[in-house]
Amino acid sequence: MFDASLSQFVDRLASSRPTGIAMYDRDRPVTYAQLAEQSRRLATGLAELGVQTGDRVAVWLPNIPAWFTCFFACARLGAIAVAVNTRFKSGEIADIVGRSGAKVVIYWPGFKGIDFAGIMAEADGQAFDAVRAFVVYGEDDAPVPAAIHDIPGHDFRRLVTSGPMREDHGGPEHGCVIFTTSGTTRAPKFVLHPQRSIIAHANDVATALDIRAEDAVVMPSVPFCGVTGFCQATAALAAMRTIVSMPAFDAAEAARLIRRHQVTHTVAIGDMVENLLAAATAAGAEPERPFPSLRVVGFATFSPTQAQIVPEAVARGLPLLGLYGSSEMQALFSRQMPDLAVDERVRGGGKPMSAAAHVRVRDPDSGQLLPPGQSGELELAGPSRMLGYFDNPEATRDALTEDGYFRSGDLGFLTGDGRFVYQNRMGDVLRLAGFLVSPVEIESYLKEHPAVADAQVVGIEIGGSPRAVAFVIEADGVPSSEAELIAHCRQRMANYKVPAHIMPIDAFPVTPSANGNKIQKAQLRQIAQTRLAETR
Repeated sequence: MFDASLSQFVDRLASSRPTGIAMYDRDRPVTYAQLAEQSRRLATGLAELGVQTGDRVAVWLPNIPAWFTCFFACARLGAIAVAVNTRFKSGEIADIVGRSGAKVVIYWPGFKGIDFAGIMAEADGQAFDAVRAFVVYGEDDAPVPAAIHDIPGHDFRRLVTSGPMREDHGGPEHGCVIFTTSGTTRAPKFVLHPQRSIIAHANDVATALDIRAEDAVVMPSVPFCGVTGFCQATAALAAMRTIVSMPAFDAAEAARLIRRHQVTHTVAIGDMVENLLAAATAAGAEPERPFPSLRVVGFATFSPTQAQIVPEAVARGLPLLGLYGSSEMQALFSRQMPDLAVDERVRGGGKPMSAAAHVRVRDPDSGQLLPPGQSGELELAGPSRMLGYFDNPEATRDALTEDGYFRSGDLGFLTGDGRFVYQNRMGDVLRLAGFLVSPVEIESYLKEHPAVADAQVVGIEIGGSPRAVAFVIEADGVPSSEAELIAHCRQRMANYKVPAHIMPIDAFPVTPSANGNKIQKAQLRQIAQTRLAETR
């Protein structure tokens, strides 16, 4: 099926298991036949609104079946679904809709009480110049909101009563979905994937994670608008296994759904593991093994503090497995192996899901490929790779090597047994005294001190040389001084790694993304430079 279109993919699901449950949405079942039929009808409705092959449709919805109805409807038209985070505000939605040239925006005005219509009304009207219609999803009798920027609204429920479209205007090479990168210092890039890469990767993930097992049930705990939630869901569809979803993550509800539907596969990113365990305890679940059905819990953190839950999670039977991925290569690109020691098993990286994928490591200075054990930039290739950055050929050329590998911008190393380990972003890597140094290493040493609750380390130029500067969130009731913390570091690591300055901070600046909050290292560098300038 790798050379099929997405319409053929969903039609095969409907013909093979018409009454099978594709998704439980808040415990309400949706069959494969219903998913396919609604996407056919919505395709007709979107075509009547003027959507054609190559057009973009902004899908601003949470984790509900309508998200995939829209996705497959766009694919049938050969159009491109633009995945939009429901947490975005007016500036972000204007940027995404404007730069993508979306012809239609699909949204749910009643979701979580958010005034989506008001957010768009506040945005610059020029960003909506290409928009011809708003499609309004709803689950009650509320009327369709009035026009926004003089653009009319259309009822989603009416569009899905249109006659089902039989033609398939999309193909394996057609672009089908755009994900946005989580830029912190510049506008996010638009990552465009073709239909073939979505299908191929979904099948690879389904096989590698054993989602094809007859009793497998998948709970995408993060939004479909991000590659992690999207790839979990498409892998479940490829394996014809049920998806258990909720519009937005709630730990107590997630814990209930895992137990009720005997979920076997999910991910827990950032603070989700801690919140799930706390919810299980509050609900009176078995303390030693609250979720016995779980076989794979994909794991990733954005802060060393979030990894502190690992010992408790493992002790309570959560089978954590480190993951790696990106918008450009899709999430779940790789996973660590379950037979590794815990410390290795929860690290980012691992073995690629696809047997056709390859990973290599290149020295950023010499350009030479590096052997196992030596850190450099990770370069990735495989069937999950993007077509490129939408409407940005220069960025696409910069991101890809001549032989088709994606330059990840991530620091990592090969292990020699077919795996790799992700360390951190190359932009966050420190070059100190001629050596590449991961800031995580310095952060870990700092956090061994009882006065440090959390730490982040960045590199700036001081006196003409690159030096490390640390920001620390102080532990309550434990006094310390900069000199004391520097002396602690000097005892624990080589002198060239010791921070030149250690600065207190109340909270780290973050950028929200579909998978959680990411710390803005660039803003920390600016803060460090400003504070040092003021001191001078």
